[in-house]
Amino acid sequence: MTPENRTKIWKIVKNKYFIAIFIFLIVILFLDENNLFVVRSLNHDVAELKYSVDTMQQGIYRDSVQAERLKYDLDSIERFGRENYYMKAPNEDVFVVTREEN
Repeated sequence: MTPENRTKIWKIVKNKYFIAIFIFLIVILFLDENNLFVVRSLNHDVAELKYSVDTMQQGIYRDSVQAERLKYDLDSIERFGRENYYMKAPNEDVFVVTREEN
């Protein structure tokens, strides 16, 4: 850099408006309670919550479809009872096989 360029840069840096804007940006970006890192973290949390909402809405849809099936279809009711509550017919035995996790 030539000395002439250095003096131009130094004049800009010494300008009171430049100093005020620079201090303002430092405070807003790093020192404020809603700084850049907090906003980034909150955006990440919002993205996770949106994913959670989508997952739960899919579960609600799946459960509502199953509830409609259970209202009118006797085979679905029997299958649901057998799979979830281990119900059985009077003339049969039910064996429940579980896996042990170590």
